[in-house]
Amino acid sequence: MVSNSEQQTMQIGKAFSAQLKENDIVCLHGEPGVGKSVFVRGVAKGLGIDEYITSPTFTLVNEYHGGTLSLYHFDMYRLGGGMDAEDAGLDEYFDAGGVCMIEWPENISDILPGKVYHVTIARELSRGEDFRSITMEES
Repeated sequence: MVSNSEQQTMQIGKAFSAQLKENDIVCLHGEPGVGKSVFVRGVAKGLGIDEYITSPTFTLVNEYHGGTLSLYHFDMYRLGGGMDAEDAGLDEYFDAGGVCMIEWPENISDILPGKVYHVTIARELSRGEDFRSITMEES
């Protein structure tokens, strides 16, 4: 998929949310500032969550409730591995009945369950400042 604006990225996230169910894990890949949190805003909107979604950069996880499913938005950038996540109790969210959206999942790849979605957002500056390619796959 392609996006030429934050609004389009949010719409893609909203459409993606229709397939999500309890305990799904979505790994978000992409450089800083590429629109991962914007995509999460779209997913939240699709789940019926009205709160404003912010990046959990300094808190590790932001929780959002009140939609068809709860949403747990993680930023694992500062973690050194799965053991750090387990020590902080973050792995307990994986089966807490909501949807986990994880930025920098490669930092905790050793504790991720077998089935996860991977969403990669990439800038393609040759096609314009706001152009993003968004790929989604299940593993």
